[in-house]
Amino acid sequence: MTAVVCYFQVHQPHRLRRFSAFDRGHDYFDDAQNAEICRKVADKCYRPATDLLLELVERHAGAFRVAMSLSGCVIDQLERFAPDALERFQRLAASGCCELLAETHDHTLSFPDDPDEFREQVERHTARVEACFHHRPRVFRNTELIYSNALARELSAWREPDASPRFIACLAEGVDRVLAGRTPNAVYAARPREARLALLLRNHRLSDDIAFRFANRAWDAWPLTPDKFAAWIDRLHDAGGTVCNLFMDYETFGEHQWRETGIFDFLRELPGAVLRSGRHKFRTPSEAVARAAPVGVYDCPELTSWADTERDLSAWRGNAMQAHAAARLESLGTELRRALQAHETPPADLLELRHDWRRLCTSDHVYYMATKRPDDDGVHAYFSPYDSPYDAYINLMNVLDSIESRLAAAAAS
Repeated sequence: MTAVVCYFQVHQPHRLRRFSAFDRGHDYFDDAQNAEICRKVADKCYRPATDLLLELVERHAGAFRVAMSLSGCVIDQLERFAPDALERFQRLAASGCCELLAETHDHTLSFPDDPDEFREQVERHTARVEACFHHRPRVFRNTELIYSNALARELSAWREPDASPRFIACLAEGVDRVLAGRTPNAVYAARPREARLALLLRNHRLSDDIAFRFANRAWDAWPLTPDKFAAWIDRLHDAGGTVCNLFMDYETFGEHQWRETGIFDFLRELPGAVLRSGRHKFRTPSEAVARAAPVGVYDCPELTSWADTERDLSAWRGNAMQAHAAARLESLGTELRRALQAHETPPADLLELRHDWRRLCTSDHVYYMATKRPDDDGVHAYFSPYDSPYDAYINLMNVLDSIESRLAAAAAS
């Protein structure tokens, strides 16, 4: 029996307004644009896709199951700009057929950059999920599936109040060079083995067939139908695959792949096509790792992700602009933490500074600065609100100059 694990990332960044070197004040975030985009994506994706998932859960009497993670950033915006869309996610979580995963609250690169901030962000995200969805996540997915052995060591050191492991599993990209000929279609154990952390590895070929290639008429497998996709999962099962991990952006449905492509019709019929053979079951990540022992160790000393063709951190660390932006954010974070620790009760201006700094650490802001090959650049440009990567860099630098001035003023007071 193959466990089909469908996981969807739900995220919207707090986009910056155009902030010049001459601007004063600290209203850095473009609320008008963020509201417009959030409402547009709610119309095109969040409402219709979640309504469809709720319909499928009912139609298949709980046999269709999914997992999601919602960043703190998107929860913030849904609460303000599309509360009825958030309510749909809450109903899906309450159905018992959707597992919610933990991540960093602000969708940051705090791992590997800042372990203390990383832990704080994960704890904040967990508290947010518990408050909003009444669910305590036991499976972790890092920002953009960034993973390495070091992350496994970090997560394995965390404990619940009863001393049990905080997380039982983690999601990661099934990177071909790390797998070295092995299949991603199995449960693996993290290294170090004593971490006792199960890993579910994304099948990037099947995931990207839906997320990126679905509407591509030049693709030799177009058009992709539910029966065709189910047949591919059948072949995966025949080859000994015990899990099929389909991980993608939730915005695939209706935003990246428009309704006119037939993506909602595909999603509507896919569960029935997969279940028809009787050889597969939809599982949540927790269910999948509970039912299958690891087949081996996934030894991943390098930092990997699900981004671009390299599956590494070059989407955020690939050029000098990105490296400089990351260094400035890290330096300001160190100074900010030092300033906060100098007060038994931190003043409001420092707490507001930390709030802004965390939003600026959202990975999207450096992602917009990427300068890569044309095939990857197209994806970066699609998500960017800027005309060029250089505009993204200049705008963030202007905002960080303002943060630096505010921090100096707060420290002097």
